[in-house]
Amino acid sequence: MSNAEVLGRFVWHELLTTDTAAAAAFYPKVLPWRTAPSSMPGYTIWMAGQTQIGGLMALPAEAGATPPHWLVYVGTPNVDATCSQAQGLGARIVKAPADIPNVGRFAVLTDPQGATFALFTPGAGPPPGAPPAQGGFSWHELATTDVAAALRFYGQLFGWTKGPGHDMGAMGVYQIFQHGGDQVGGIVNVQAPSTPPSWLSYVNVAEASRAVAAAKAGGGRLLHGPMEVPGGSWIAMMMDPQGGAFAVQEAPRAASQKPAAAPKPVAAAKPPAAPKPATAPATPAAVKPAPAKPAAATPAAAKPATPAATVAKVAVAAKVAKVVVAAKVAKTARKAAKKAKKAARKVRRAGRKVARKVRRAGRKTARKAARPGVRRAARKAARKTARRVRRSARGAARGVRRAARRVRRAARRRR
Repeated sequence: MSNAEVLGRFVWHELLTTDTAAAAAFYPKVLPWRTAPSSMPGYTIWMAGQTQIGGLMALPAEAGATPPHWLVYVGTPNVDATCSQAQGLGARIVKAPADIPNVGRFAVLTDPQGATFALFTPGAGPPPGAPPAQGGFSWHELATTDVAAALRFYGQLFGWTKGPGHDMGAMGVYQIFQHGGDQVGGIVNVQAPSTPPSWLSYVNVAEASRAVAAAKAGGGRLLHGPMEVPGGSWIAMMMDPQGGAFAVQEAPRAASQKPAAAPKPVAAAKPPAAPKPATAPATPAAVKPAPAKPAAATPAAAKPATPAATVAKVAVAAKVAKVVVAAKVAKTARKAAKKAKKAARKVRRAGRKVARKVRRAGRKTARKAARPGVRRAARKAARKTARRVRRSARGAARGVRRAARRVRRAARRRR
């Protein structure tokens, strides 16, 4: 492959993490990968079959609060010229262009919205082999704050073209982008204001559910899926034990002997509770591609499936979850109101009981009194005390009823 042909291709994927030994043990259990040493100290190669597809290295101490993340490398015939062009389009240089002896030249940037990516110009060497059927990267998804602006930026930089766009309502448009006529990825709005823009890469696997089970057993966390997407593929989004986000894609089960079609997934809903971490800008020392030829890993040529049904399923699931939560809140409110009514009745009964006892005691005292005046005073005192007790009981009951009404109103507002 010539340098001209490499423009716009995803050619390398690099994991920067806080525990390289743990990552090297985790990923081969989940993905059809193995590790191989490199000539560069502290750098490990990811292998899918006989193909080198990525690298593994530790986050440097000077990276500060930068979380573990995967960094995508996009090919260009001239790193320096592309860096200058990117800066003119609003990008920021994180790692200035630098040479890797006998490998190539690279640089790291953030796009105008803040997503981190790398550039790579391969050096001289043998042409890359065919991408592996299993373990290769099949789809790339950008979560950003401005879909249209991101598409313009990367289109001018790498020649990516606009593919189909799918309106997902409140989630915005899921925009497909193409390279050389093939659909290779999608761009979607970030789903939470606190989530920084980032890239997410998908890996071909034989069985998505098996990869999910292995990830959970190895200490990873499932973010979304497994779920079927149009075309029959299955996808799942996960996070490794150190916090690096990645995704898997399984070929259609009814056509498992045929080449897999790449999915058109959509970013998972952060949950809140655990949104995937964005790829944070690496410090200059954080990015050192392997001495192997990154250009060996070319993106899969299969065209992905439409994400409309995928997002529709996600939206329906979110609505169902909202209804279920509202129903549970309403049920809890009804139970609380019922208990409040019972408590009010108990208070009223207790008040009446005390009043009766007071009246009886007053009558008894009056009967014992020798003079009529004393008896009248005793009966008057007894009636007065009884009235006070009844008023107190009614006041307490009203307070309980007001609390019950407040609970019911709060439940209605939540619904």
